[in-house]
Amino acid sequence: MKTFMQKKENIERKWYVIDASGIALGRVATKAATILRGKHKVTYTPHVDCGDYVIITNASKVVLTGNKLNDKMYYNHSGYPGGLRERNAKIMIENYPEEMLERAIKGMLPHNRLGRQMAKKLFVYANEEHKHEAQKPIEMKVD
Repeated sequence: MKTFMQKKENIERKWYVIDASGIALGRVATKAATILRGKHKVTYTPHVDCGDYVIITNASKVVLTGNKLNDKMYYNHSGYPGGLRERNAKIMIENYPEEMLERAIKGMLPHNRLGRQMAKKLFVYANEEHKHEAQKPIEMKVD
């Protein structure tokens, strides 16, 4: 018996939409990363991008447990001396909810070319509306 290896030519991709309102950030991120990676499929192959497309709505209504709203920090550096910018999760969720969720999900993907390719299939929106109705996305529940 031979091990099955998926080829990129015969991958069938689906579209999933996840409503993030009232759900913890990590739970949404792990579910989305699993779908983007393709691990929910029987035909999963580690070296092939066999995942599906993910649309996340209501990113501004995602929940953080404990004291993470004030304690969790996000860092950016411009590369110049004194160019460190730090923001806590409260500022991020108010001003940049899409970036906050994207960072959480991209951190769970491989950190190479394959991971960057998978991340292109992620679409995050701060509110309920999204522009992917033509793809007929399937509603996915997060436990």
